Amino acid sequence: MSEHRLPRHVHPTHYDITLEPDLETLSFQGAVGVEMTVTEATDTIVLNSAEIEVKSFRLTGDGATADIAELVYDEEAERIAFHLEEPLAPGDYRLEIDYSGTINDQLRGLYKSVYRDPEGNQHLIATSQCQAIDARRVFPGWDEPDFKATFQTTMVVADGLEAYSNTREIGREPTDDGRVRFEFAKSMKMSPYLLAFIAGPFEATEPAIVRGTPIRIIVPRGNLHLTEVALDNAVFCFEYLSDYYRILYPGDKLDHIAIPDFAAGAMENVGLITYRDTYLIIDPEKASQSELQNSLDVIGHEIAHQWFGNLVTMAWWEGAWLNEAFASFMELKATDAKHPGWKRWLAFANLEVPWAMGTDQLATTRPIEFEVNAPEEVEEMFDAITYGKGSAVLRMIEQFIGVEAFREGVGNYLHKHEYANTVTTDLWEGLDQASDWPVSEIMGTWVYQRGFPQVGVERVPGGIRLAQHRYLAIPDDTDSTIWKVPIRLRGFIGGAPFDTTYLLGEEEGTVELPGAPEWVTANAGGHGFYRARYSDHLFRSLLDNLDDLDDIERHSLVSDTVAFVRNGQVSADYFLDLVSLFQDEMEQAVWSVIIGGLGIIEHHALSEEARPDFEGFVRDLLGPALDELGWSPREAETDLQRKLRGELIAAKGNLGEDEVVISRCDQLVAELLDGASMDPEITTAALAVYARHGGVEEYQTLWNAYQEAATPLEQVRYLRSVAAVETPELAVATLDKIVEGDIRTQDGFWVFARLLGGDAGPDVWKSARSRWDEVLAAMPGLTRRRVVEGLPALSQPEVALDVQAFFAEHPIPEATRALSQRLELLRANLQLRQREAPVVTDYFTPNS
Repeated sequence: MSEHRLPRHVHPTHYDITLEPDLETLSFQGAVGVEMTVTEATDTIVLNSAEIEVKSFRLTGDGATADIAELVYDEEAERIAFHLEEPLAPGDYRLEIDYSGTINDQLRGLYKSVYRDPEGNQHLIATSQCQAIDARRVFPGWDEPDFKATFQTTMVVADGLEAYSNTREIGREPTDDGRVRFEFAKSMKMSPYLLAFIAGPFEATEPAIVRGTPIRIIVPRGNLHLTEVALDNAVFCFEYLSDYYRILYPGDKLDHIAIPDFAAGAMENVGLITYRDTYLIIDPEKASQSELQNSLDVIGHEIAHQWFGNLVTMAWWEGAWLNEAFASFMELKATDAKHPGWKRWLAFANLEVPWAMGTDQLATTRPIEFEVNAPEEVEEMFDAITYGKGSAVLRMIEQFIGVEAFREGVGNYLHKHEYANTVTTDLWEGLDQASDWPVSEIMGTWVYQRGFPQVGVERVPGGIRLAQHRYLAIPDDTDSTIWKVPIRLRGFIGGAPFDTTYLLGEEEGTVELPGAPEWVTANAGGHGFYRARYSDHLFRSLLDNLDDLDDIERHSLVSDTVAFVRNGQVSADYFLDLVSLFQDEMEQAVWSVIIGGLGIIEHHALSEEARPDFEGFVRDLLGPALDELGWSPREAETDLQRKLRGELIAAKGNLGEDEVVISRCDQLVAELLDGASMDPEITTAALAVYARHGGVEEYQTLWNAYQEAATPLEQVRYLRSVAAVETPELAVATLDKIVEGDIRTQDGFWVFARLLGGDAGPDVWKSARSRWDEVLAAMPGLTRRRVVEGLPALSQPEVALDVQAFFAEHPIPEATRALSQRLELLRANLQLRQREAPVVTDYFTPNS
């Protein structure tokens, strides 16, 4: 057992917790009584505690009080130890502790959040975030996931406030000093990181009773009229996931509560899920498709955890990936079931898969599962590899072994281990039993190895030869990693379609076919977590048959080409020639990856000499699709057609510098700020173009709109626009606002990344490095490790070298791995600039 884990000879079985948060003094009083079982004689009881002052304690058992000789604090290890006068014999005991703590501003443990009502008045909220290792900041206890116990909570709060915890309220009564005591029911057996304690000025919807479970949306007062979307999403996902798992929901209620300040997107606390307010407080008339999808995705993700993660929980943190990956996988299934027209699996290929590959393409990536020892390593699990790659390989294996076989295996796993803790191989065992394929062997190559493969595809006599090697952003021919790659091939032979699967388990393999294919795609359905590189002949045949490819296959063709440009396998002109064939394309996700590729070229490889011709190329490429859609939504349009219109407007204005688009967007923003109602996709696009071309007046207009926004979604939309203003002094002014606290700490990291990614990025970096300690101080808790996300954008040679030199002297302990990854990606982008800038210049100005 790791020295960082608590001793196993004392096991808590039940906690009685009383919390008394005081929002005036930002402190709390607490009392915890822990019933525990001692399995072998011991003279020491060790438990987790951090930033808590113990006031008194008492240990009883067998009707007698045990004498405690000494209480010892270990602040570095975040533990306290009770040393006993005489050893405890095996048996059952109760430890009672009175203590106090601080309601902090670090977005962890029990912390302060601030809600601003429609009149501009500020109200304080006490809320908790216990995952991963911060329950110890709320009460002393055994703060590790395999120390499951039952919990019963009491909260005493100021009159006029509401209080919530993981279970249903069973009573409330006034206290002698004018406060209110809330009593909550006993919980199911659960891990301490899933606890939640919240007090503040909230109001709740009437409960919707679904399968016997009351479901509510809880929001800061004054927002109840904006909860319809969230409640509809919560009810649908609860029903869908209950049916999928075929297991009754294990809790006694399921509340969803909006928190104004929140480091993560949401947290799956048993019975009381916490969210950033943008996911629950939504005006459907003003929300874009992406914003509506985000709400449904996140709600589905957190509800999925109630079974996979809460009912069955990882034994230790190296298994956290499976909890998060599976919840991510299930959120996609739920969203696709509710809104098939949103094509969620295509969006997955366009969003989450590239996000994961963006990290997994690096030499500094990590395996999906790795050994976690020290507590500070735990938070490194919550990244693109866990959420993105983890869910992608689950989708890949589900599609390979069959949807029903996969579901049966998951059901076997959950039934066998309910209310218990597991390791990853327990799920593989369930899937092996349900499938004829060796799931354990296949998944072992994906879970315990770094990276992902590139699969070469060429036609040979009698079939298709496949060859794999590791794809890397900075190629390394010495890497010999091999995966067991589930591959689906589709195409035409002799005018007839064929569709077959193949498991590539060696460096090379040949798929035997009855004839020579006219064309073939080697990632049919887009389910494989790999890049496909076709021989020149096969690539040309795909281009000749674009109309026969599914939307996700066309997307993969472009996405893979972008990846091959990025690591130097093909040059930028190869990509530009390819996208020139897509003028008639009308699929939103395909255009998204095309626009993304053009954005990479514009940011990292475009000289000022070539810029005018590049902008003309963009206008000509995007023009036909935007002309087809027009500027006004039509009644029969799909959500994705409206979304595409917005993306084309933004790209034509910002990448194409189209004067007509820029002027029209200025006009639209003026109308919007004057109270006009317009399509949310056009609103988003117009703000993006207006911001990029804005000066001092436009910047102040956007900042005022951000401060006065009526809903959380509008606030984020205007803040995103503020961060997109390109004038250097204004971009630095936005950094000032982060440092000075004018922008919420939960938003500081992504605003900073957006600033670094713009044209003013070098100026923002110069300012940030001169006051780095202040920048870090503005990004507490989980947000600290995300401060590095924007660094890869700084690929200008002098700036890139300065960034690398700076961090050689200024490490960030909370972001050690993330920093090394972002710096490697920065080096890859620097190489891209040096390699492709001459190519792009020659492409657009061949006679210069």
